Amino acid sequence: MSTPPPALTRLIVPRFTLASCVRAYITRSTVEQPLLEPAKRFNHYPATPHCAITWFIEGDAEVVEPPHAPDRAVRVVFTGPQSRPLMTYNPGPVRMFMVMFYPQALHALTGLDIPDWVNRWDALEKVLPSEWAQLGAAVLAAPDDTVRLTLLEAFLEPRWQAVRPGGAAATASDWVRHLAWQVADTSLGRGVRSIERHIKARAGQPLRRLLRLQRAEALFFDAREEFLAGRVVWSEVAARGGYSDQAHLCRETREITGHSPHELARVLKSDDESYWIYRIWL
Repeated sequence: MSTPPPALTRLIVPRFTLASCVRAYITRSTVEQPLLEPAKRFNHYPATPHCAITWFIEGDAEVVEPPHAPDRAVRVVFTGPQSRPLMTYNPGPVRMFMVMFYPQALHALTGLDIPDWVNRWDALEKVLPSEWAQLGAAVLAAPDDTVRLTLLEAFLEPRWQAVRPGGAAATASDWVRHLAWQVADTSLGRGVRSIERHIKARAGQPLRRLLRLQRAEALFFDAREEFLAGRVVWSEVAARGGYSDQAHLCRETREITGHSPHELARVLKSDDESYWIYRIWL
């Protein structure tokens, strides 16, 4: 019996003690199963409030939208929160490893000015302290994803335990409100505008924007089976998600993904490999 080919992409959840720091780890390789059609080597990413570090173990990526000059010499890339969709292209086979951080967690770990990195990216060593650059080199040299994950969590665990806020841990479904509660709790006596400034300083974007991004993600989780089965009624989905009407849902979905809800549902039902991040996320 032949061994099935390895999965192109995996989403790995962090250990419990890092769940309020790391949103997810993602591994992807097209080395074993090269994508021969150029159209399949694009990568469509939605807007996201999260920060990420991506290791290009093999191959590289070029940013297509928004237009950006390629820098193939960079092997470890830091990406800040993105308020708009992003599209990249892999000229050939690629093996990559990614860790996605909650923005306020990365701010606590490094003191990074998160608002300054919205819609920006650069080589890891140009953004974070030297010990992070050393981590980047070690992960890049690791022999496989298991070792990469072990190195990352061994590095992050003691640092996160030393700086993490007290109280109950945030989860993927409520981290924005949890951040708002933390800021409000440490900002007693301050006005609403002051609290909102503190939220933006930690997460890079205003609270209203963060809530919109989280609502859209939750809504597509909720409606996933409906639109994959072809029985979705978007007006009902919009009402269930708290949107004023279907047009409101369409505007926000297009702003975050570059597509209307109907267009996004169509590509997710197709075999378009360039939308892999949506499939593993939903």
